[in-house]
Amino acid sequence: MPSLRKIVFDRTGYNLGKCQSCLFCDKVSIPGMDISLSTLVQMVLFNDDEVLTTHILWSDGVLEIASGSCCNGFDLSEVILALRQEARARGLSTEA
Repeated sequence: MPSLRKIVFDRTGYNLGKCQSCLFCDKVSIPGMDISLSTLVQMVLFNDDEVLTTHILWSDGVLEIASGSCCNGFDLSEVILALRQEARARGLSTEA
């Protein structure tokens, strides 16, 4: 099974290994976020499958604001959608 990093790259074209951990994306915070966007990126980089069970993946509010939350040009909403797709494929969807 490919790593989450490769899955995200294949589906979005984003090499999250180029994330500079600037924490700019951590300025995004809305009620119901169980992890920050920077934690989401780090979990992908460390191939932590637990990211696929986080509530943040299924929050439409987070999805709306994630696209402009990276100063390095990653559209984190695309990353979230790629992870949603992978969670569904693995039967891990927690969406209502």
